[in-house]
Amino acid sequence: MKALQFKSFGSPDVLEYVDVPTPECDSGSAVVQVRSASVNPSDVKNVSGHFDHTVPPRIPGRDFSGVVIDGPSEWVGKDVWGTGGDIGFTRDGSHAEFIKVPIAALARKPSTLSHEEASAIGVNFVVAWLGTVTYAQLAEGETIAVIGAGGGVGGAVTQIAKARGCRVIGIDRAAPAEGSPAAALIDAYVPFDDDTIARVRDLTGGVDVVYDSVGGIAFETALQLVKRRGRVVEISATGKRRVDFDLIDFYHNETQLIGADSAKLGVAESAPLMSALVEGFENGKLRAPIIAHRFDLAHGQDAYRAVAAGTAGRVVINM
Repeated sequence: MKALQFKSFGSPDVLEYVDVPTPECDSGSAVVQVRSASVNPSDVKNVSGHFDHTVPPRIPGRDFSGVVIDGPSEWVGKDVWGTGGDIGFTRDGSHAEFIKVPIAALARKPSTLSHEEASAIGVNFVVAWLGTVTYAQLAEGETIAVIGAGGGVGGAVTQIAKARGCRVIGIDRAAPAEGSPAAALIDAYVPFDDDTIARVRDLTGGVDVVYDSVGGIAFETALQLVKRRGRVVEISATGKRRVDFDLIDFYHNETQLIGADSAKLGVAESAPLMSALVEGFENGKLRAPIIAHRFDLAHGQDAYRAVAAGTAGRVVINM
């Protein structure tokens, strides 16, 4: 089969378009013909050597959508989608014509999404669901502030929160792009600047949950947005990894601080979260993000370069 593979770490230039053996099925696994696979910033970082546990040669790629061609009879021919913090890192990933995954990793693709759209869901929506639903237990009627609402994760958080009947305050340096799901769904937009805390307090009096997809430079702001016993979810550390905050204010407010890392979930552990998302996409409460660029596998280097350049919208490789 054809695949993208890197034998050493570096820029997207180290990715090679190569012929490698097609994976074979065994009793505990299935083989999926990949139809589409998105490229995430973490894929670019993986190729650059950002993660200590990645051992080349490796086929990268965390997200995929495709068709089961070998495995349990009840799954053969079924459309599936998936993501994982192991594929592309400790096992070969999705930027190839075929991928071998554990049977437990199989999750039905929503019938309302094309393979291209489905391949752009995984990482962003899994970490969004993990932080809002699994950890923060966001409930109907609550108010959530999303820092980084214009990004991929922020947009996914916004959609999940609105689907659960919540009020969403979108915070970012610029308003979410026109036509994006986040732009259509947020109840109010607040610029991320020196007046963010005052503006959010004027609007809400304090929010129940803050989902901070920026972290680092935004961390102290996030802590000051929540009402008593509010929950703050952190997934990143943009700009700085060490932060300061007033510990007395923190415990007097009884704030709950939660870290969420979807990379700790392998492709099998992520499957139940992918399955939990299916209903929302099929009933129309969740929408696929904007696909900004499409590439074929032979031009995979260009797909990685687009993500490395910070392009807005999702980047997809169609096999």
